[in-house]
Amino acid sequence: MRSIYLDHAATTPIRAEVREAMDPYLHESFGNPSSLHRWGREASAALENARASVAESLGASPDEIYFTRGGTESDNLAVLGRCRWLIQNQKKQVTLVVSAIEHSAVLDPAKLVSDYEGVDLVTLPVSSEGILDQEVLELTLKSGPALVSVMWINNETGLIFPISDISCLVNELGGTIHTDAVQAVGKIPINLKESSIHLLTASGHKIHGPKSTGILFVRSGVQLVPLLYGGHQEKMIRAGTEDVAGAIGFACSLELAIQEQQQLSERLIALQSSLETRLLKLIPEIRINVQNANRAVHISSIGIKGVNQEDLLAALDLEGIAVSAGSACESGSTTPSHVINALYGQEDSFGNVRFSLGRDTTEEDIAQTVIKLRDIVVRLRKLGVRS
Repeated sequence: MRSIYLDHAATTPIRAEVREAMDPYLHESFGNPSSLHRWGREASAALENARASVAESLGASPDEIYFTRGGTESDNLAVLGRCRWLIQNQKKQVTLVVSAIEHSAVLDPAKLVSDYEGVDLVTLPVSSEGILDQEVLELTLKSGPALVSVMWINNETGLIFPISDISCLVNELGGTIHTDAVQAVGKIPINLKESSIHLLTASGHKIHGPKSTGILFVRSGVQLVPLLYGGHQEKMIRAGTEDVAGAIGFACSLELAIQEQQQLSERLIALQSSLETRLLKLIPEIRINVQNANRAVHISSIGIKGVNQEDLLAALDLEGIAVSAGSACESGSTTPSHVINALYGQEDSFGNVRFSLGRDTTEEDIAQTVIKLRDIVVRLRKLGVRS
């Protein structure tokens, strides 16, 4: 049985080029970049070269790039760090605005800061067509100092929010805009020099880089309160010895992803179209989530009527096909996806599965997956009727 991996939105295999770039800094050049001796200076120089590479790839300045241990930490630092700075330095009540379909790495710290630190939390609804309520956003921004956190590409459905328009509105009304761009960086063109985004999150393992690597872009002049204390690293915004090899791996994977972005995008458009066309033709009573919205080419979220989601995923796994229901960070939860609930309501009767494509996905993978899924759905629906 041939294994098929269609869960690239959860994680991607590290590229050989990335491993090779990292290897010297796991062995020979192992110094602490804060040390003043030769080993430390070598590590520090490598770290700053990686920072400069990331900045160039994203159209930023090196002093605007902060290395973290991944997307979750970067989201937390952006949301909590900026809200706490606003609380300490603004005389008016601070408002935090998030969309209803943000990653839990944004929603959980948002709830924390609103429960315990006196921040007003406003959650923007998103329609089943994928439209964010910008009227509510505009009214909220006019009330005083605010942080707005809206993801660029939704990790469960592939929905792309109009971040350029949203960031312009936030800037015009005096707010701060953060975007979780974990599913966007390396997938769509991003030039921070030409944008008005203040804070941006990215993660290495979504673009064939190492796990537990990420960055937070902090536009010059934007102030944060750190989450970690005990060191002067990352200009005192992120204490702790930097992972030099991880930073180099992130920078290498980002550079490669951007170099290949256009070519890969064109190939994935064809594969996504093939997948969705075949599914709609062969399986009755299915739904492509936010089908008519602007969507990323590497994610297809499918709702299947009358099928238990957990049974569906287990059956696909037994066939050697790796997919997911949504965020890997929520995979241990038995509660329905908050994203699907926000889009379609809590009474939604569809089991949902996310197919996320990557650079190694083939047309044969798509064809085999659709046939296997059709047979599984027929079997599960029959079992459902009998029970």
